[in-house]
Amino acid sequence: MSGLNASLGYFLTIVGVSVVGRVILARSRLRWAFLTEFIAAFALAACRLEVDTIAEVGQWAGALGPDVAITMLFLSIMIHGIIMQGVSGNPSVTLMGILQKDVGAVAGALSVVAQLLGACLALVVAGRYWEMELTDMHMIKNLMMSECSTSLRVSALQGVLAEALGAVTFHLVYLVLESRSQLLRIPILALLLTFIAYAGNNYTSGYVNPSLAYALTFTCPGHSFLAYSLVYWLGPLIGMSLALFLYVGNVPLLFSRNLLYSKKARFRVPKGKASED
Repeated sequence: MSGLNASLGYFLTIVGVSVVGRVILARSRLRWAFLTEFIAAFALAACRLEVDTIAEVGQWAGALGPDVAITMLFLSIMIHGIIMQGVSGNPSVTLMGILQKDVGAVAGALSVVAQLLGACLALVVAGRYWEMELTDMHMIKNLMMSECSTSLRVSALQGVLAEALGAVTFHLVYLVLESRSQLLRIPILALLLTFIAYAGNNYTSGYVNPSLAYALTFTCPGHSFLAYSLVYWLGPLIGMSLALFLYVGNVPLLFSRNLLYSKKARFRVPKGKASED
């Protein structure tokens, strides 16, 4: 249980730092969106790095099975959704806001940069944590740092299709639940993201989040930077754009009229009245 206790302590530390950062930003005058996006991306990547450690090494060095990794992934996403309400930590969600004309181009670009920086910081923090070698599991993970396993286990084309499929599913549900209560929205999205990660484990790991993928697999050997970019950036963007088009009927930033759905009149005029007029 020592490995699980160490991981729980790590998760609680990340959650505590995220809460403190969110509270400080809420109480100060620095209410720029990109700062909260930085915290959200950091928390997501930091927790997912430890979840992947449990999945890869836990069963050999900590007696922690895949069920523990799946449970920890679901709980981390769930808690993240509760703490970071209104903040995604996901560049594809931010870019969807730009396409919907809900987010300005400058604010969106700053948020994406902040998300990438937050994911990079999470990789540094996790690396320092593994260097402490608190358990056998973390000692092995520390030795594997320079030769991490790539998450892309298929060809680039198959990877793009897998990420696009996961992204279109996630963003469609995200759009459908956008106006629903957080009590319903957060657990459904957490469960969906956990399922996508589990289903895509043998393909791309189902990140559907470019900044998350950047921290977890871009530094691993096995594929070129271009291949990773195509899979983990192009795939989610294709899926997000398709989901927005299917849900809204167009892409508001590019088209002014609805291309899929026609607007029906709210009130029907009686035939007799129409003929008299």
